[in-house]
Amino acid sequence: MLAPETLAIIMKDTLEQELASARQEIDALDAQLLELLNRRAQCARRVGDIKARHGAAGHTYRPEREAQVLRRLQERNQGPLPNESITCFFREVMSACLALESPSQVAFLGPRGTFSESAAVKQFGHAAHFLPCVSIDEVFREAEAGHAEYAVVPLENSIEGAVGRALDLLLQTPLKICGEVVVRIHQNLLSRAAGLSAVKKVYAHAQSLAQCHEWLNHALPHAQRIGVASNAYAAQTAAQEEDAAAIAGDAAAERYQLAKIAANIEDDPNNTTRFMVLGRHDAEISGKDKTSLILSAPNLSGSLHDLLLPFAEAGVSMTRLESRPARQGLWEYVYYVDVEGHRRSPSVAAALESLAKRAAYLKVLGSYPVAVY
Repeated sequence: MLAPETLAIIMKDTLEQELASARQEIDALDAQLLELLNRRAQCARRVGDIKARHGAAGHTYRPEREAQVLRRLQERNQGPLPNESITCFFREVMSACLALESPSQVAFLGPRGTFSESAAVKQFGHAAHFLPCVSIDEVFREAEAGHAEYAVVPLENSIEGAVGRALDLLLQTPLKICGEVVVRIHQNLLSRAAGLSAVKKVYAHAQSLAQCHEWLNHALPHAQRIGVASNAYAAQTAAQEEDAAAIAGDAAAERYQLAKIAANIEDDPNNTTRFMVLGRHDAEISGKDKTSLILSAPNLSGSLHDLLLPFAEAGVSMTRLESRPARQGLWEYVYYVDVEGHRRSPSVAAALESLAKRAAYLKVLGSYPVAVY
């Protein structure tokens, strides 16, 4: 029988041999991945050259093509990596390849560390160039003026509902919706304080304060709640005060070097925000699309029913209907509508043609791929 010391040495040697073998295989696979990634980048560059040679350069960012690629990869994915990880990895690959041709310039509601930045990075990858803006109005203006190619703006939250200012600006802007991004909102309490008992005030955007209302009532009932322009600004402010905390996400915690003294404090664990990607073009058909539009009805009995009838007659499913004051007259409203399908698909095109004859006002905001998680 082997002595315990001898047995321990044998087990250690076996462990090291097995680890070395596994690591050798990983190194070999990494080398293959590196070669394949560079070959992919060469193909992407060749696509740009072909389009330029034939006078079809157009837009380098093709949301419908990216959505098709990501859906196909998810369908082929057999694990163990989850689809979300596959999507994140390949978005970064596509972002890096696109940057070889021309990095996308993307405006978002800043400062750095906001959920808007997280949405922009999720959609465009880290190789894009990002432009933080101080307000939603400025995000729109930067894209409208051509200082940014694209704008990422929050449209609605699953708890707090629509972002009114974004809806108002969609009514006025010449920009088109070319994509959507859905971000799960996990709120954290960030602070330099030693613990909850040392926190005397909490900074956050008004929506985040509302999303964490019950948790704050229970954990910090006496702390002052102070609304600010963004959660990233809240984190900036809290980083300068010993007895303050901020409600913000992981990106803000990392950027402003704040400790996470409480995690996932949102009252609803399914708290989600939907962001829109705006540009000077919408997207081509991807196979799984949405179309967004704004319309208004004459102030007559049954007029809203008449407006929605074309969708039912064409078999088009409506996924969202939101009313908003038109700002043109007392008690006048416009309606924001999302439907399934692309504006150029036969059923949606037929519904829009019929709708144009009935609506007092109709604006098609754009067609775009359904968000790929």
